[in-house]
Order: sequence, then structure tokens, then C-alpha cells
Amino acid sequence: MAKNILKRILISIPVLTGVVLIIFIMLRVVPGDPVTTMLGEHVNQTVIDKISKEMGLNKPLYIQFFTYISHAIRGDFGTSYRMNRNVTGIILDAFPNTVRLAVCAAIVSWIVGIAAGIFAAVNKNNILDRLFMGGALLGVSMPVFMIALVLQYLFAYKLKIFPVSGYETVTSMVLPSIVLGWNSAGSIARMTRSNILEVMQEDYIRTARAKGLLEFAVMRSHALKNAMLPVVTMMALQISSMLSGAVITENIFGIPGIGRLAVNAIETRDMPLLQGTVIFTTILVILGNLTADSLYSILDPRIRKEI
Repeated sequence: MAKNILKRILISIPVLTGVVLIIFIMLRVVPGDPVTTMLGEHVNQTVIDKISKEMGLNKPLYIQFFTYISHAIRGDFGTSYRMNRNVTGIILDAFPNTVRLAVCAAIVSWIVGIAAGIFAAVNKNNILDRLFMGGALLGVSMPVFMIALVLQYLFAYKLKIFPVSGYETVTSMVLPSIVLGWNSAGSIARMTRSNILEVMQEDYIRTARAKGLLEFAVMRSHALKNAMLPVVTMMALQISSMLSGAVITENIFGIPGIGRLAVNAIETRDMPLLQGTVIFTTILVILGNLTADSLYSILDPRIRKEI
């Protein structure tokens, strides 16, 4: 197990380096000068040249890249052009808000998705099955921003049950959690249903029924245990995707998380801040994949033996 984890970490290093290189080059080839964007269009060219020299932007691209890599390895992602603060500190300040949103969304998606998948499988091909799978399909297909706007209009503007935006109170996190978790809940529900239906055709399920066990006992003790293994892996992967992909939700609901930082960095051409958020979210995705693989091998002894 430890050997496999170490191997995956080593494989992740060139992936992370490639991501850094791509984002580094893309930000440099995009038209526009970050110093001009930071100071304004009517600033003197002498001032621009002086600040560019101080920031190291006049050096060759490969020198800038290796300098950035050497600092990033030590956890220093540079200084934000717009905020004049260390990027690492800015990200760490915003990260708890993203974690809070992702955890709430994960709880919503897991509870709703697993329950809907089980009910749909038990009531195969009847009205409940179609109802739950229709909701799951809607969650998977409908864009996040559309779900957010619809829920804001209905529950915040019309019914006034929840705040339109914010993150300070429990009620203000309800709508963002539903918006971010709905898509994941749909995927979990569909996978749970299909896995349960597949497992219910196995010989050991027929044996359990032949022993006289009630259908509830067969489902709880035999079917769910094996059907949930792929679902657990998906759930672990979804945590990392929620942490790294909450950009739209955070911006619509005014949550100062990492996604909102990235959008603000793009708007102001704040290269260090944008690079830092991209690298940080990439690390989260890599850690999520590693956690999912490790968790799957722990839950399924057959995978452990193959490793």
C-alpha cells in the first residue's frame, strides 16, 4: 500500500510541473502588461520599466519559470500584484470558506444521491424510479449557474426563506450547498441504482433469499456492502472536484473562496494569484485521486492483493 502511494506521488510530480508550465506560458502570451493593468493605462513608461525590473518580468521566460518553481517548492507563490500580499497567505485565508462550502455540498450530495439511488433500485421501473432518476438526470444535465439562479429566485427572492448570498450563517449556506451538490447527487444516485441492480442478480443474493432472509436484510447486509464500493470511490473524488470547482457557485453567492479569488485574479491580470490558485487546486485534485485509490483498496481486499 505504502509503495503504491509513493509511486503515485512520484507520478504526480511531472503532472504538477506540466500544469505549472502551461499556466505560466499561457499567462505570458496573453496580450497585455500586468504592470500597466496594475498601475493604470496613463502611467509613465519609465515607471513601468522600473517596476517590471523589480518584479523580474524583464528577465527571460525560462529564468522566470525556474525562479518561480524554486520558490513554489518552498510554499511561496509570490506576491499578489493587486493586494500586495503573499499569495500563499491569501489562499490559506480563502481556503476555509471553500472547504466549508465543499463539505456542506458533499453532505447534501451523499445523503440525497445514495437515498435516491436506493429508492430507485428498490422501486425499479415504477413511478418512484422514474421520479428519482429524472431528478438525477436534471442535476447532471442542468448548468450550475442556471440551478443557482432558479433557486435564488424561488427561495430567496420570492419565498424569502434563505438569503440571496453570503456565507456567515447556516441558512446562507443552504442554497450554495444544494447548487454545488446537486450535480454530484445525480451522479451518485445513478451509480448507486445501477450497482444495486447489478449486485441483486448475483448468486449470493439468491442464496440469501433462499435462506429466508427478508428483502430489507438482504439489501442491508449483502447488496449494499458490495454495491457501494465504486460509489465510495466516486464520493472521495467528488470532494476534490468540489474544492477545486466551486468557481461559479462562489461567485454567484458571494462566497470569498478560492474560486472567487481565481476569477478576480483573471479580471485584474494578477498572475501570481492566478498561478497560485491553479497550482493549489491541482494539488487538491491529485490528493483527491490518491485518497480515492487508497480508500478503494482498503475497502476491497481484492484490490489490495493486486497492488
